[in-house]
Amino acid sequence: MSGVTRLLAPAKLTIALQVAGVRADGYHLIFAEMASLDLCDSVEITEADTSSLTVDGPYADGVPTDDSNLVMKALRLAGRTARVQVTKNVPNGGGLGGGSSDAAAVLRWAGYTDLRAASLVGADIPFCMVGGRAVVMGIGEDVQPLPFMKRDITLVIPPLHVSTPAVYKKWDEMGGPRTHPVNHLTDAAIEVEPLLAQWRQRIAEAAGEEPVLAGSGATWFLQGHHPGIAPALPGASVITTNTRPA
Repeated sequence: MSGVTRLLAPAKLTIALQVAGVRADGYHLIFAEMASLDLCDSVEITEADTSSLTVDGPYADGVPTDDSNLVMKALRLAGRTARVQVTKNVPNGGGLGGGSSDAAAVLRWAGYTDLRAASLVGADIPFCMVGGRAVVMGIGEDVQPLPFMKRDITLVIPPLHVSTPAVYKKWDEMGGPRTHPVNHLTDAAIEVEPLLAQWRQRIAEAAGEEPVLAGSGATWFLQGHHPGIAPALPGASVITTNTRPA
């Protein structure tokens, strides 16, 4: 079809996360390592007089297509109008940044490069605009690229939804625990959704090693490919993937 731009929107994995502080306005400052994954949504964009969004694919259920979707917000931020078709291959609500990456694809198409403004639409959008592997600081707007490092990754996505704002609120209420060596939000996320702890134990028993929580959850991940653990984890999506360069 003439005039159609096709882009990939890679999932984002938060490999490590420290909460560095809290601003006076309540925004939490982070210091995190993030990486793009080979697990990608597909985004087709056609310039049009008015904006619209349609969604299909294995993880399309429950994805809004109105103005609340980050894709529509990205179009408004860039001052563009388009018909956008997203094929959702990245699970929703697991902290893998699928919606942010879709929005970042739209901003790349529009030639929009203001990471600070993009961070006000969604904290993960700036990293998704840059991609690859990076240190992410501030509220997500400060993205410092790192050399690419190929990693094999196994994602385990339980049938849970964990609210990121609720996790940060609980982190505040708990006095800002920083005891977990890789992810400072782990204890708070488990307080918000205690079933996360059960999934961590089940994954550890199946894989022989303890998984790491991806950001505020609900996805757990393991280094390396562990496809054989899926039968021991009914109800969860188990996906083997790799990191990808920008």
